[in-house]
Amino acid sequence: MSNNAELVHLRVEDAVATITLDSPHNRNALSARVRRELAVHLRSALDDDGVRVVVLTHTGPVFCSGADLTEARGAAPQDQGVTELPGLLVALLGASKPVVARLAGTARAGGLGLVAACDLVVAADDVSFAFPEVRLGLVPAVITVPLRRRVQAQALRALLLTGEVFDAGRAVTVGLLDAAVPAERLDEEVARQVGMLLRGAPGALAATKAVLADPPESDADELAVLGRLSAAHFASAEGQEGLAAFAQKRPPSWVPNG
Repeated sequence: MSNNAELVHLRVEDAVATITLDSPHNRNALSARVRRELAVHLRSALDDDGVRVVVLTHTGPVFCSGADLTEARGAAPQDQGVTELPGLLVALLGASKPVVARLAGTARAGGLGLVAACDLVVAADDVSFAFPEVRLGLVPAVITVPLRRRVQAQALRALLLTGEVFDAGRAVTVGLLDAAVPAERLDEEVARQVGMLLRGAPGALAATKAVLADPPESDADELAVLGRLSAAHFASAEGQEGLAAFAQKRPPSWVPNG
């Protein structure tokens, strides 16, 4: 592998940005270069007005093995790469556009933090998952933030404390995955999910993500805020176009090939 070869790639086609982890020599571990390139490409995709959906995927048999342990050995706390992981997770969790994770291979540790921070996750049904941190004397701390939003509480407790390897079927059951399909159908299912997302209005999708991510604390405040938000979107250009399209029995303007 050339030292100058890119380890994370970005391709934009038909309003979909595909970001590919391509560091199979170290199981797509989150090395300094991978973290840096992933952050740059993610920001580029989110800033591109032509991008409607982001797909995060990989080359090789592993989606992401987590922290690069070779870089972690001997480093002081302030120099540990995990200190940069929160920024990546915040970027994914706060993305105004839907992010879909496509897993053709296994994921471990911090790699599952990336997975949990995505909006939808589709995996091949023969891949496995695990949180091996405690077996290495480490704590799966940062990644618990997105994981707690997705995974059933007691299941997460058991998986984090035991480090047990679990399969895609269990991952669906506990909420980590949205779908697990035979490997030969993986791309078809990802395309189906992306196609459904592309039918949503960009502004409405962004606002819906914001509502889900940061609801007001009290029921009364939440209902008041959401009532105003709903009314604003009914009256917005997108809302009016959607209502007109429904009345006229045609696809709205944002639907591809509409």
